[in-house]
Amino acid sequence: MDKKKWLYLLCLAEIGTMLVLLNYSAVLPVIQQEWGLTNTQSGLIYSSYQAGYILLVVVLSTLTDYVDTKKIYVFSALWAGIFGILFSLFARGVVSALILRSLTGFGLAGTYMPGLKMVTARFPETERGSAVGLYVGAFSLGTALSLLLAGIFTGLFNWRTAMFITSLGPIAGAVLAHFILPSMPPGPKKSGAVEVRQHVFGNRPALLMMTGYAAHMWEMFGMRGWIVAFFAAALISQTGNVESASSFGAQLSSLIILAGAFSTIWAGALSDRIGRAKTVMFIMLCSASLSFVFGWLRPLPLVVLVIVSLVYGFFVTAESSVLSTAVTEYVPFHCLGGAMALQSFLGWAAAGISPVVFGLVLDLTNPPELISATGFVPNWGPAFAVLGLGALVGPVAMGLLQRSTKNTTEERGSAGC
Repeated sequence: MDKKKWLYLLCLAEIGTMLVLLNYSAVLPVIQQEWGLTNTQSGLIYSSYQAGYILLVVVLSTLTDYVDTKKIYVFSALWAGIFGILFSLFARGVVSALILRSLTGFGLAGTYMPGLKMVTARFPETERGSAVGLYVGAFSLGTALSLLLAGIFTGLFNWRTAMFITSLGPIAGAVLAHFILPSMPPGPKKSGAVEVRQHVFGNRPALLMMTGYAAHMWEMFGMRGWIVAFFAAALISQTGNVESASSFGAQLSSLIILAGAFSTIWAGALSDRIGRAKTVMFIMLCSASLSFVFGWLRPLPLVVLVIVSLVYGFFVTAESSVLSTAVTEYVPFHCLGGAMALQSFLGWAAAGISPVVFGLVLDLTNPPELISATGFVPNWGPAFAVLGLGALVGPVAMGLLQRSTKNTTEERGSAGC
């Protein structure tokens, strides 16, 4: 099969698996009111998906060095769909939601990074930035559709129906992967513990890129986890209707995330020309600046919020493909499963913590009496600023990487003389 056609099919399957990723965010304001949740509890439920991912990603990503990656992908996609459906049917409060949402997150552990490894195997370094950019763009497109569809179906029916329908996406992705994608058995050479320590844990450039990835995930998933609630608060202040505000807020938020689908392709191509570290540093400085500003704009007219948020969504996602591509270039392919496991663990740990911290800051800066008086959460600036602080770790890591690379080049030059 032509490798470009293969990539398009893999991206289509990936879009299906992503439909459960943010469906909870789309219905969060409705669930929060129905169950009487605090912002911290809401953030914990959102982050439980990432927690489930973290629990299995190290095992499943490393397993791709030993087992047919396609089999892992298909089984994991089916798992995500099944437990997404169970959430829509049986979640009744904090405890059941935490358990079922965590189990749904197991499925992502066996699809996203294994899929990325398949892309890496098919494309040479000269084409990899653009190929990974398209793959990561499909991730953003799928998450945008997750918000959009869940928001639309919540408005048409209710939140349970919305989560049920979007949970069919991973099942469709599994069917597509099973019948169309070729198998990808592991290579003959297996990486041992010594090689993994040397090429992954002892690899300073790769570890710095992973640090940048963790900072990126902190900012991006904190923003994605709460952007619907932010828009809902802005709309409730004007209409007073929680369900319609949640539905419309989810649809607006899907456009913001969709902007990231295009930015990853642009960033991947840019990094092929000017370098990975420079691209990441520029993008993360832009996104961090927007995080420091965005939350304070809540009282402004909706059209202003949408314009600024589209720019925010463009930059907060853009560097994802560049960071993932760079890691694949610093680590030998036979150790890549272990490297992706570590990258995923660090990144998704940050992605799991930041929404909880965000919710905690919201609770601290929005006392219950203030919310009761206004009917919505009015203060969002400090919570978004916390995302910006975490994002600044990325440019620092890229600066250290550039200096380390420069020193290594100079040492080699001196040795040659």
